[in-house]
Amino acid sequence: MDDRIFDPELGEEEVKREILLRPENFSEYIGQTKIVQNIDVMVESARMRGQSMDHVLLSGPPGLGKTSLAMIISKALGSELHVISGPAIEKKGDLAAILTNLEARDVLFIDEIHRMHISVEEILYSAMEDYRLDIVIGEGAAARTMQIDIAPFTLIGATTRSGLLSNPLRDRFMAHLHFDFYADEELAKIIENNAKKLSLSIEEQARLKMAKCSRGTPRIANRILRRVRDFAVVRNSNTVTMDDVDHSLDMMEIDPNGLDRMDRKILSVIADYYNGGPVGVEALCATLGEDRNTIEDVYEPYLLKEGFLIRTPRGREISDKSRKALGMEIDNLQGSLFNE
Repeated sequence: MDDRIFDPELGEEEVKREILLRPENFSEYIGQTKIVQNIDVMVESARMRGQSMDHVLLSGPPGLGKTSLAMIISKALGSELHVISGPAIEKKGDLAAILTNLEARDVLFIDEIHRMHISVEEILYSAMEDYRLDIVIGEGAAARTMQIDIAPFTLIGATTRSGLLSNPLRDRFMAHLHFDFYADEELAKIIENNAKKLSLSIEEQARLKMAKCSRGTPRIANRILRRVRDFAVVRNSNTVTMDDVDHSLDMMEIDPNGLDRMDRKILSVIADYYNGGPVGVEALCATLGEDRNTIEDVYEPYLLKEGFLIRTPRGREISDKSRKALGMEIDNLQGSLFNE
């Protein structure tokens, strides 16, 4: 879903500019003010104590800056960052090898931590609490437990669905921080800062339109910015105009409401196939031919937040706002909300 467009033909300087779109420190990190303030205090406390920082769980929809914040934390602590995805850890031995290779006060960032297998996850319990590994050797009556001490470290877990974490794992995180969608003004500031890193100048109204169409998500804002940059490069200009933004959004199939092709498809299927709803998520996924996790983790949070979609005990329904966005006559579409 990341849609990264790093071209192997790009020069070294251009690649560095792309990477530099991530904020480098807390002062450069726009938005999520309460989270940044909490983390800043935790980092400073760890540095003054000369110990590892407490374990932190970062939750929220994808693309809101969880990975970027983990990188800033590691840099602020002066520690090395180790990044791994939860689904990539298939065996206990894989995780044990990672943990035993950590240096004191290193930061281990596990993305999609909720997708770790429970048998692998159990390795983390003693590692997070007592900085040791409890490993069972042998089977049956000959089985015995061996304890291996590991260096004190900080675990940062990132999840889009914190409710899927087991209670024993969730309870071992000292801080639970939830990311919210960004305001348009915050996204406009992010776009302005990152445009400077790409040596671009963007008109204020163009920045605001890009922000409004970014679904409250910095990752999408940066994706639009890179597309807009392409139009400016083709025109041999360092100034981005409203026309550049309009062309970019049109090519990316993003409408003025910030809805992309898949958003509109979801709303249209509920309207056309299920008379506006309600419809169960399994039936909706079958009709769309999409995975349930993709619908619930990637698309629904924004549609629900902005009021395009309504989740009821009986299923999903579209709102009047959706009908207007789809160009439908509200009085002519009899959804279940009006029939009850």
